[in-house]
Amino acid sequence: MPIDGTHLTEAVISIAAGLGLAAACGFRVFVPLLIAGVAARMGHLPLAAGFAWLGSWPALMGFGAATLLEIGAYYVPWLDYALDTVATPAAVLAGMLASASVLTDLPPLLKWTVTLLGGGGLAGLIQGASVLLRLKSAAFTGGLANPVVSTGELVGATVTALLAVVIPLFCLIAVVAVIVLGFRASGRLMFGRGAVPPANPAT
Repeated sequence: MPIDGTHLTEAVISIAAGLGLAAACGFRVFVPLLIAGVAARMGHLPLAAGFAWLGSWPALMGFGAATLLEIGAYYVPWLDYALDTVATPAAVLAGMLASASVLTDLPPLLKWTVTLLGGGGLAGLIQGASVLLRLKSAAFTGGLANPVVSTGELVGATVTALLAVVIPLFCLIAVVAVIVLGFRASGRLMFGRGAVPPANPAT
């Protein structure tokens, strides 16, 4: 099938939406899946072939219950650390599922490359960063600031998933910008990059 401008635009938008949803899964596993399912149910998010179940009532009820449990568990002291050991692989799988579900009309090789490397990698990267942030919070505050971190992750998951559905291209640009800024900030904190060494006085 020849690729015209319309199909190319739709492909780019679907890739951006998929990667945006995957990034949101890095913050919370089930929140983006619930938002994607509701959006699909309301006709605002086209789903790829074989993923219509994502917008079904049983799936929405399951995602809704899992979302409530996940949100509540991250506010229980010390349970959030235990959840991180499970949430990291779960976030990667959720990222792959979320991205694959909206990649419509793409060649199979491109679709699964975006799903596995883009979706899974992006979700894993953000989830790993959130785990490190929680560990630093625990080290500096004894865990007292962890609820603040959990709230920030919930807001990040919700806002990112909504942007991925409504304005996917902007969402992807914002996610990339945040990742780049985050890496630069972490590099300065860990390795002191950007600091100017004092000049040695002449003797």
